Amino acid sequence: MRLHVRVHGDGLAGTPFLLVHGLSSNARLWDGVAAHLVAAGHPVRAVDLRSHGESPSPPDGYDTATAAADLASLLASLGAAPSIVAGQSWGGNVAVHLAALHPEHVRAVALVDGGWINLPAQFPTWAACEARLRPPDVNGLTATALRSRLRAAHPDWEPWAIEATVFNLVVHPDDSLSRRLPIPAHMRIVRSMWDDPPQPYYPRIGVPVLAIPAGSHPPDLGGLRDVRVRAYPGADHDVHAQHPADVAADLLSLA
Repeated sequence: MRLHVRVHGDGLAGTPFLLVHGLSSNARLWDGVAAHLVAAGHPVRAVDLRSHGESPSPPDGYDTATAAADLASLLASLGAAPSIVAGQSWGGNVAVHLAALHPEHVRAVALVDGGWINLPAQFPTWAACEARLRPPDVNGLTATALRSRLRAAHPDWEPWAIEATVFNLVVHPDDSLSRRLPIPAHMRIVRSMWDDPPQPYYPRIGVPVLAIPAGSHPPDLGGLRDVRVRAYPGADHDVHAQHPADVAADLLSLA
């Protein structure tokens, strides 16, 4: 398996960071955060998981455990020192798995509005979960229309964040869109989130954890031994795209 990685600040001497996007997202959403981490002297790698961003689309491996194993293999192949791993949304669940099952690669963990997603606690049945979380089709939607929707929904986002979000999809020469992550693969990941929530892995994490919820209700993080919470009341789910400087400052506190 080959994974595409955006490398920022290669050769810098600070503690390395590994940044992990959420479901149907991509590594470019971390560009703003990465710029601030590099300015503070830290090398950064932001990874595109399978069938996300510029990574290829194999026929299988669409589950949280495999995503974590991919990251462990990536860090081993790079010979990277133990990294501060930040995961957003589903990427937070992946970061939890990585820290619990491959601790030799992780110095600290940041969970950015994710890492505590427990679908069986939110839905009465898998059928209800599946119906609610199935992504919409993009047939007939153009990149121009999507940009307009994103600007209206996120008026405080910078242009790079809008374009990074558009990059979640493939933009064709006629301005039409298609999915990088096909819906069946998307739903296989959702099913893995249903079957394999992160909470049972919390007691196995022995490194510091920073939780960054986008909202005023703190998540249930019982089982984590060394955790602190930095809440962003009223923030977007993609808080790392909305407030990159603040999120970067929070991540630097782990270094």
